[in-house]
Amino acid sequence: MLKPGIKNEKTIIVTPELSAAAVGSGLLNVFATPSMIALMEGCAHESIARYLEEGFGSVGISLDIRHVAATPVGMKVRCESELTEADGKMLTFEVKAYDEAGLIGEGIHRRCIVNNEKFQTRTDAKMKK
Repeated sequence: MLKPGIKNEKTIIVTPELSAAAVGSGLLNVFATPSMIALMEGCAHESIARYLEEGFGSVGISLDIRHVAATPVGMKVRCESELTEADGKMLTFEVKAYDEAGLIGEGIHRRCIVNNEKFQTRTDAKMKK
């Protein structure tokens, strides 16, 4: 059983591929909001992966994120996640992202624990309908 307090950090360098212009969320060469969100989800996911039974993982189910400052390509971004609530399969994380100048994003991210094989099989079955 997962308990609140599990933390993780993940640091990346903003590359041109992570820019708003590259991912299609805008025209500028700045760290894209979708890229920041992917970093936050990955940070949260990684924090709990080692605690899950073999064959289980987690999937993101909701986000309430604010992107509060722009980051240029080439700058480091550090994400922090903390598990704040664990209610059965449902997990709630506080996530924050910082560049070298300060806070750039923050919010709440929720994930659900799943049996990987069952989840993938159920999802793949949608193609047969």
